[in-house]
Amino acid sequence: MFNTLLTTTENGIDWGALLDNIVNAVTSWCLNVGIKLLVGLVVMFIAFKIINKLTRRIEKKGDKEKYDKTLMRTIAYLVRIISKVIIAVCFVAFVGFDISGITALIASFGVAIGLAVNGALANIAGGVLILVTRPFKVDDYIEAQGVSGTVEDIHMVSTKLRTPDNKVIYIPNGALANGNIVNYSVKDIRRVDFTFSISYSSDSEKAKSLVMDILTAHELTLDDPAPFVRMSAHSENGITITARAWTKSGDYWTVNFDVLEAVKAAFDANGIEIPFNQLDVHVKND
Repeated sequence: MFNTLLTTTENGIDWGALLDNIVNAVTSWCLNVGIKLLVGLVVMFIAFKIINKLTRRIEKKGDKEKYDKTLMRTIAYLVRIISKVIIAVCFVAFVGFDISGITALIASFGVAIGLAVNGALANIAGGVLILVTRPFKVDDYIEAQGVSGTVEDIHMVSTKLRTPDNKVIYIPNGALANGNIVNYSVKDIRRVDFTFSISYSSDSEKAKSLVMDILTAHELTLDDPAPFVRMSAHSENGITITARAWTKSGDYWTVNFDVLEAVKAAFDANGIEIPFNQLDVHVKND
């Protein structure tokens, strides 16, 4: 390049012509790079817009019943990340920078990061296992790793849960895939279990009848399977009555609270005594 810019005359180097050549070369290079940079930024901006619209359409398809919401969200997330990385690398190459060094640097960082994030790789493997085996999906209510909540998102590294009190919990997929998972949303109906204690002096048959009437009369309990009420234990403080009723999964807590309140009111109204621990203190005067 220097030989191209250098102009000689009989008296030596023509410094004025050299300066003009340098200015022209720099101007041409800046103009060329500027045009490439401007075109590249415009193309990258348009490409990002297209990718965002495409991934949003994929996510919207997941909201329809005939598509799997979990799978659609995961595909959209992967498409968004991978596409933007490829476009960024193509932009750097288009502007004119040599990306061979960048590629080698990324590969070196990849090896180092791979050794450093051994646990993260286990979480990625756990995420793949969850997506393949499908123990739960988005919008399911699950219990795992000592916490419970509604599944909002399943990423490759972690799963996002929303608790009933509106907290957000991220569980690593590695631990999640290798632990026990209780899914409360898989089945349409659930059984609500109750345990009531009455004193030995109370009428146990009447107490069972009252509980059965409450279970069968509740509008959210199911007739099939039928409610169940039996005496289950003779404890130190009284008689234990076990009751069971089936309801839709979404009505579980409503039935649970309604029956507890109704049984307490019915026992009080019919003279059924509920035993409780008491302490008698006797003072002896010498």
